[in-house]
Amino acid sequence: MRNIRQVAVLGAGTMGARIAAQFANAGVSVLLLDLTVDAARKGLETALKGKPGGFFLPEYAARVTAGSFDADLPKVAGCDWIIEAVTEKLDVKRELWTKVAALRSPDSIVSTNTSGIPLAQISAGFDAGFREHFLGTHFFNPPRYLHLCEVIPGNETKPLLLADVEQFLDRRMGKGVVVCKDTPNFIANRIGSMWGASAYQYTIEDDLTIEEVDALTGSVIGLPNSASYRLLDIVGLDIWVHVAENLYGMVPHDPWRERLKPPPFVDQMMVNRWLGEKTGQGFYKRVGPEKEIHALDWKTLEYRKANKPRLAPMPDDLPTRLRTLVKSDDKYGRFVWKVLRDAMWYSAWCVPEIADRTVEIDRAMRWGYAHTYGPFELWDVLGFDATAKRMQQEGLALPAGVERMLERGAKGFYRSADEKGQPRTDYFDLGTGHYQRIAERPGVISLADRKRAGGVVRKNAGCSLVDLGDGCLCLEFHSKMNVLGEDQVGEITEAIAETQRNHQALVIGNQGDLFSAGANLVLVLMLAQEGEWDDLNLAAHRFQQANMAIKYAPVPVVVAGHGRALGGGAEILLHAPRAVASAELYMGLVEVGVGVIPGAGGCKEMIVRLKDPRKVFETIGYAKVSGSADEAKQLGLLDKGATVVMNPERLLGVAKAEALAMVDSYRPGVPRTDVKVAGEPGIALLKTGAWMAQQGGYITDYDVVIAGKLAHVLCGGAVAADTLVSEQQLLDLEREAFLSLCGNAQTQARMAHMLKTGKPLRN
Repeated sequence: MRNIRQVAVLGAGTMGARIAAQFANAGVSVLLLDLTVDAARKGLETALKGKPGGFFLPEYAARVTAGSFDADLPKVAGCDWIIEAVTEKLDVKRELWTKVAALRSPDSIVSTNTSGIPLAQISAGFDAGFREHFLGTHFFNPPRYLHLCEVIPGNETKPLLLADVEQFLDRRMGKGVVVCKDTPNFIANRIGSMWGASAYQYTIEDDLTIEEVDALTGSVIGLPNSASYRLLDIVGLDIWVHVAENLYGMVPHDPWRERLKPPPFVDQMMVNRWLGEKTGQGFYKRVGPEKEIHALDWKTLEYRKANKPRLAPMPDDLPTRLRTLVKSDDKYGRFVWKVLRDAMWYSAWCVPEIADRTVEIDRAMRWGYAHTYGPFELWDVLGFDATAKRMQQEGLALPAGVERMLERGAKGFYRSADEKGQPRTDYFDLGTGHYQRIAERPGVISLADRKRAGGVVRKNAGCSLVDLGDGCLCLEFHSKMNVLGEDQVGEITEAIAETQRNHQALVIGNQGDLFSAGANLVLVLMLAQEGEWDDLNLAAHRFQQANMAIKYAPVPVVVAGHGRALGGGAEILLHAPRAVASAELYMGLVEVGVGVIPGAGGCKEMIVRLKDPRKVFETIGYAKVSGSADEAKQLGLLDKGATVVMNPERLLGVAKAEALAMVDSYRPGVPRTDVKVAGEPGIALLKTGAWMAQQGGYITDYDVVIAGKLAHVLCGGAVAADTLVSEQQLLDLEREAFLSLCGNAQTQARMAHMLKTGKPLRN
């Protein structure tokens, strides 16, 4: 993989500035150019302060230098990679590239971030050296958070250069790379455009409201909560219409091309400049000082208070929920079926035009649009044979490849092909009519594949112990939101014991949406309300000792954190002998939000690690949550030496490699008895700070009570300054404070409110 040290991004609009930010996050110096230096600085400022922000840490913006095309374009001569991200107009792009071609280093990579203009049109007429180094790198917005980058090689792109770009995007930039053909809108936006057009069509045909469509096309079917119309408000209706119009002109043979024409109500919204968030109103708008959400009535083009549709109770399990929905004969079920049916049919029709394999289309929709299932994976979930036959019964002629599958008796687009305990997956090649092996991706571990291949060593309802091979086990949490109860806590010590008996190293991690939302709050509240103090004390003690078992395990233990790691989840990470973290780690000890302090060793470990009770008091007392793994290090929540992994798909692979690398030199520690604490003078100082915050209106009276308990623990209790205490003494103080707060009615009210609303109560 070539060394990329300096990148130029041409165009500092929404995409260009955020692409620059992601390169900066990866440690690369960036030259960001626009028509004027002020325009470039404005783009940089937006990436820095916008929501969501583009940088892991504000100081990373210093890695980006703003400039103008007129004054600074010659500087691209010193850049290893030049990325163009200007407006989607062919003449503008070609004019800029003509200037760059005369200035660039002959070996530099040159790529365009176009979302749909054919590369052949952009590079036509340029010399062979340029075309050999030219390709498309289509990032998805926001590039920090959306995993997909479509890479589109030209006819003359050097294979080695293409491989270098793929590797860099994957390992350094954290991208899921899908190599695409040079076809209109490539893969994700081709399928996504038709998906959105179908939602338009059936909104009208089935007479649904904007809110009903969004309720039916969000998380209930495995899509993001932005759903359909909310997504258009975020993206900008003008951009969406522009993409659809461009696609319409480039696909004259497409059987559903006419769907791309916007319906009359969208045309009128364009005239009215109701384009979404950037104009203050679109399909939704906020009204009055309370920012009440109003939704558009597409029939009258008038706004009214948004009404949340009442859907029938749904199964928690997504596959079961999807199958239940599409079988429902009410208007909601019929709508969902038609939208999903058309997405699946159209995706199959697009093979091999936009991709030779189903694999690329599924990955593009999962990584670019954050769908839980790609269209072919979805088809398998709903039942391949039954779904195909239902399409036929409704008058749809199946694409030739699907007809071939039925003729061959195929049971799905994918099938398990395990060999001697090694996970393998085959896909059905719609072109050849046979199953083909999906190539393994070195360094990428799939727990689902490992389990399917018989790799489960032991399991219970809340977690599984999975064999990763090479002497390494993985303890995987899989409860709802990966909340932590006896299933998980009890298995921690069992997993360590099993590793010591028969293996070499242990990873604690999972591949759910988040690492862990924390302890089982329902159970804590129930025990507190029923006065079961012995049981609650025992549960807290077990959790503390499980975390100590991690910290001082006789075998190497690596904890792999990703997404949200809150409360008890953060405490597990805190006790890791070695932590590996996804770059997007949102870690925090947030227990004060439910009226308690960390009770599973979080207070103890933070004071052992940071030594400064004031910093720990502030971090825990204000329930600070990191906005990235790098910020978690700044807050002291994540060890400074923790490895940060840009690509979340590689997290468990890196954790496994680090765990095995520790084996030969690993020496377990012993619990400390020499932790210096601030004692009573420290408690007084921290309590004074809490009182001042209360007088300033920043915290409530009950927050002061919680702060007092926290101060008592962090300073080692009623002892003299600089007293040496043991970790166990701090754990005992922590557990005592936790239990006493659980007994307070105001804490129980906070817990109940959090469980009911998902939001903290300020009582």
